[in-house]
Amino acid sequence: MSVLQAASIGLQKRFGRQRLRKILLGSIPFAVLLVMWQMNTSMEWLPPVYIPPIGTIWEAIYTLSEGCAGAGAVLSMQYECLFTNHILSSLGRVGLSLVIGIPSGIALGVLAGMSRRFAHALEPIGVFANAISGIAWVPLAIVWFGTGWLTTLFILLNTVFWLIFFNTLLGVRGVPRVYENSVMTMGGNRWAIITQVYIPGALPSIVTGVRMSMGFGWRALIAAEMIGGDSGLGFMIFVSAAEYKIEEVFLGVLVIAIMWMITDRLLLIPLERWTIQRWGMVWRPD
Repeated sequence: MSVLQAASIGLQKRFGRQRLRKILLGSIPFAVLLVMWQMNTSMEWLPPVYIPPIGTIWEAIYTLSEGCAGAGAVLSMQYECLFTNHILSSLGRVGLSLVIGIPSGIALGVLAGMSRRFAHALEPIGVFANAISGIAWVPLAIVWFGTGWLTTLFILLNTVFWLIFFNTLLGVRGVPRVYENSVMTMGGNRWAIITQVYIPGALPSIVTGVRMSMGFGWRALIAAEMIGGDSGLGFMIFVSAAEYKIEEVFLGVLVIAIMWMITDRLLLIPLERWTIQRWGMVWRPD
């Protein structure tokens, strides 16, 4: 048995044949992009100012990790451009917005969905708020809060809260009232109805809202950091583009995409699949 065959069997035992096949199929487009990227570097189809070589991306990691002077004439300020600081700053904003937005969105969505008349009255507000892109709030947020943490947090909360609230409201409103009546018949109080009927019944919709809010939140965060931020990956991309450091721009874009893919694949998709299977929407054989 060759080493390649042994490695293939080992991977199949660890991940499963179906899962390994999905991983390999999903890796094909990225492999093609990397090959085309390397070919562009070798053949020089496009100059490095448009698409930098892959090697310069790795060099940018070390350059940013050493710290450097600020944009100076470009932004008239000094900043410490440690790569890890920008990543942690963006993650901190996302984490804080989720800690505030998810519980408040779920709580208010459940309260609004408990009354059908109240839910119908508030549903247009949810549609209206979700129709306004988080980026559209950037100019007003800068006027209200200036540049910095409050501006980006305000924009993120607008994105996260309304998506969670709207999906929770729709999920609770879609729970059949026969379950509520059954709990009340058996002597259950309002708290029992909320914890045993509304939230479990709306959980698939809630998790979908969480997944959507994180996806749209990342986009709003990067735009907010570019325009009204003073740190973070979006700020790094904006400053690097102003200084024509295209390799740092590519690095920031790649890091954003990789971080979101890891979060989505390792956390959100398993959570969504578990909630759907847990509450009887699909059947999974043992």
